[in-house]
Amino acid sequence: MHCPFCGSGDTRVVDSRPAEQGRAIRRRRECESCSDRFTTYERTESLLMVSKRSGRTEPFRTDKLQRGLENALADRPVGTGTLAELVDTIEAELRAIGTVVSSDEIGRQVLSRLREIDEVAYLRFASVYKEFQGAQDFEREMAALEDSAVTGGAQDPVA
Repeated sequence: MHCPFCGSGDTRVVDSRPAEQGRAIRRRRECESCSDRFTTYERTESLLMVSKRSGRTEPFRTDKLQRGLENALADRPVGTGTLAELVDTIEAELRAIGTVVSSDEIGRQVLSRLREIDEVAYLRFASVYKEFQGAQDFEREMAALEDSAVTGGAQDPVA
């Protein structure tokens, strides 16, 4: 590890501890040449792959998931901590499924969580995910949400 201040390759680890809920290691380092300290993070490389509808497979991107959720939750009364927790929860659920998940599964996970948090955000995301063509698609989805609320979630508008 090279020092970001002087470029020396002579650094030592002063402290190590778990970070990001155990998914990373935080290392505090000190440069032997200039004595400046800096922090590095060690993370595993994501092995999670996404199988797209087109048949292509590509690496899962947390930032893409977060952007989709941010768009759905824009101007809604949901805190940024909730967003971060939502991203972490969905990513953990996907990793529990296996190393390759379908884009449809990602969409179902997002819809399921958004339905619990904010119905407007749910409808926004559903309109893109389910490729709504007109007002009748929104009406159908809203009716499914209402039916689900009345029956206590027995019906699944995510399907």
